[in-house]
Amino acid sequence: MLLTPMAGRALPGSLSVSGHPDIRVMWVPLGLACCSVEIESAVINGLLVESATDQPAACTVVVVAGTVTDALAPGVVSVVTQAAESGPVRVLSFGACADSGGPYWDAPTVTKGIDQLLTVSAYVPGCPPRPEALVAAIVELAQRDELAP
Repeated sequence: MLLTPMAGRALPGSLSVSGHPDIRVMWVPLGLACCSVEIESAVINGLLVESATDQPAACTVVVVAGTVTDALAPGVVSVVTQAAESGPVRVLSFGACADSGGPYWDAPTVTKGIDQLLTVSAYVPGCPPRPEALVAAIVELAQRDELAP
């Protein structure tokens, strides 16, 4: 279980997309800034719901949301590496800061996009992107069969 900073409650590790119970992901939210509030909103508003099955998810989706600094970069890579030990991992870059450095792109300590460090399966643009955009990106990954083992 992962604790959300704003809601102060545990997030389930395996989530289904509301309206698409066959699309299940192991949830590793890596909220580094304000975009993480939009991710929490997707859970709190029922766009992503606790999976009704005990079957393991076909894939772990690591959602990187927010500004990745050079100091944080090894930690982000470590999370993805650890998640890959238990099966396939897809990285979803959520928001302008994770996508390209956002408004901080010219700061010398900001990574100019998470794709400089990891292979990204999907990008969700915006500052901040809407929770519905997160769900749409997960559904798109499923339709591209990237959430299959």
